[in-house]
Amino acid sequence: MEITEDRETSREMEKTNKRLFKISMKGEWDEVVEMYKDNKKVHTARITRSGDTALHVAVTDGQDDVVRQLVKLICSEEDNGKEALRVQNERGNTALHFAASMGSVQTCECVASADASLLSVRNVDGETPLFLAALHGRKEAFLSLHYIHISQPDPKAANYYSNCRRNDGDTILHSAIAGDYFDLALQIIHLYKDLVNWVNECGFSPLHLLAAKPSAFRSGSRFGRFETIVYHGIIVKELEEAPNYQQLRPPTEKGGCSYPENYQTCMNLLSVMRYSACVVTNKFPLTRFIINKFTRKDQTRNQPEDLEDGTKTKSSERSPPLFPANYKSCVDLFKFVFMVILVIFGRGSTRIRKIRRKKEKHVWSVQIMNELLSRASMYEYEYDDNGRDPPQYLKDNTQETAPYSVDEVGDVTFASVMEEQQPSRIIGVTHQHKNDEHVNLGKGKLETPLLIAAKNGVTEMVEKILDLFPVAVHDMDAKKKNIVLLAVENRQPHLYELLLKRKKNLKESLLRKVDNEGNSALHLAARLGDYKPWLIPGAALQMLWEIKWYFFVKESMPPHFFRRYNKDYKTPRDIFSETHKDLVKSGGEWLNKTSESCSVVAALIATVAFATSTTVPGGVQESTGTPTLEDRPAFSAFAISSLIALCCSVTSLALFLSILTSRHREQDFGGELPRKLILGLTSLFMSITSMLLSFCAGHFFVLKDKLKSAALPVYAVICLPVTLFALAQFPLYFDLIRATFKKVPHRSYKATLL
Repeated sequence: MEITEDRETSREMEKTNKRLFKISMKGEWDEVVEMYKDNKKVHTARITRSGDTALHVAVTDGQDDVVRQLVKLICSEEDNGKEALRVQNERGNTALHFAASMGSVQTCECVASADASLLSVRNVDGETPLFLAALHGRKEAFLSLHYIHISQPDPKAANYYSNCRRNDGDTILHSAIAGDYFDLALQIIHLYKDLVNWVNECGFSPLHLLAAKPSAFRSGSRFGRFETIVYHGIIVKELEEAPNYQQLRPPTEKGGCSYPENYQTCMNLLSVMRYSACVVTNKFPLTRFIINKFTRKDQTRNQPEDLEDGTKTKSSERSPPLFPANYKSCVDLFKFVFMVILVIFGRGSTRIRKIRRKKEKHVWSVQIMNELLSRASMYEYEYDDNGRDPPQYLKDNTQETAPYSVDEVGDVTFASVMEEQQPSRIIGVTHQHKNDEHVNLGKGKLETPLLIAAKNGVTEMVEKILDLFPVAVHDMDAKKKNIVLLAVENRQPHLYELLLKRKKNLKESLLRKVDNEGNSALHLAARLGDYKPWLIPGAALQMLWEIKWYFFVKESMPPHFFRRYNKDYKTPRDIFSETHKDLVKSGGEWLNKTSESCSVVAALIATVAFATSTTVPGGVQESTGTPTLEDRPAFSAFAISSLIALCCSVTSLALFLSILTSRHREQDFGGELPRKLILGLTSLFMSITSMLLSFCAGHFFVLKDKLKSAALPVYAVICLPVTLFALAQFPLYFDLIRATFKKVPHRSYKATLL
């Protein structure tokens, strides 16, 4: 009898769950609320294949009001009223996990206030709701959960670092920097200062991740002429620490600050007018006196200090201005005019918005870099356990056991990292989550952020680290490569030029270094990488810039430096010839194809120009043999242009034939072949222009009386196909000139994966 009743109960519950699933998918949330009121068993009912409850679905659908009602009904139960809030799906996510990942501040406050223990619940990846908010860049939700967590009376809430790391060792600061959420990363740095020196399982700190993102810096981005002008005219403010997360909430309709999206241009114009008023009024002595008298005192009085270091904040550590102080009004006026132009011509256009976002990323990444370096401890001396103090680890003082043990040899054994324990923050130590795995502090060789930045050509970070930590110039990776060798190997000309400007003694010591295989900087310059490093099309031009890079490094080497062979008994010349065989072959094929196509056009133009130059428009006079139209200006233009077309076409044809018959040696790509190609294309373009001019001048005599007004449109239509061919070859022509006459090639940036 009892079995029958259980079956009927399970069937009824199954029907109820199916009905709850259907109405949830249809968005009939009023009926869902009524079911929660009538039947308390549906509070914990899993209605999807992934194990989600109706509360999970409501949070995912963004129904904040419905979630508030459901949470209120769940908390109204007398026995285990909050158990439904702790229900996890197959991935271990609660409703608070979903709310944090979506960035719903109201839902986060509602659920977290109902049960603060949910802030410490982890999913299968070890991610807490706070971590998911940082992972998806939800700054408002992150700050909301943070302040709710630290406001709890529970003693464990004081150790809020326990919610900042997941199973693979990544912290919330790792996730924010990896996702380019620099505004959130700044808040994390100020709220969780110790995370700056924390590392993940691979031993990488947040500074390592930032160094591996060259696109986040100006040195790793490339703009055209228009983009460069717009880039320098855009004003981007630096990030500021948020004193309270309520100030970061988006304005509501009750606050009177919201406006429709189609009013964006008007609001931009008002902001420009307000900015212009500030610029204009700032020129008057009285206003400057009042501003300097009161504002600066308040700023000095309210300027925060670092309690640990006793130093001022970043405002006192900024770099000197790029222009004198008395030029500020002129610069502000120029920026104001440029902003007005952007508003008039569509400041909100897609192209300009992309450039603005790019500059925001560049400015904010440098700001985050400065914050990380000001708190970094990677070059501080750390004592070992041989009669001295052992390394210090971040851990909760209330714990009875430490998450590691050090034996006599110096090996470190890490225990399983629990939620309350704090992993190591020492740079260079690889974390393990198994008791039987050991890490030796002396054997592992981890690349420092300086070396990673040198690989990716992040000149801002390299220069800043060398200024703050001069000892970092001696950093080497596992293959004993320093920053000079890495810059040369990865084709970073801007960084290499920056290093050449260092002190003379230091520069020579860096250039004389060799790696563990005996390769000097010249050996690495001669070795071709796995991908095309240069911003130039065509294999021949790639080969040209490889030769230029090799000789540029060779000329910069110390005068008395001589290291001919590496450990494989190979000279730089041998390595260059060995690694560039395929590039020489493909470059020769590219030159042959280009020369063949251009020589065909040059031959056709030469044929037409020869026939044209031997023809006299209007005939000649029988008595004297002189041309009938000799005194007409059009006749002179016809004769000269036809002669130029013939000479230039024959010249270009001869140059292209010389390229086809060339032996295509390595040294030929360094100057002879590119110069021939440039001269051939120049002659070809001149012959095309002269041929069109001679055609128009000769045909003008036919249309001068009847269709004189229609001559120009007719000539434009006839000349269009030939003009399109010339325009199609202009990019190659300009690339050839840039590659041939530029001393140092430009680098194409590619991120180095950690």
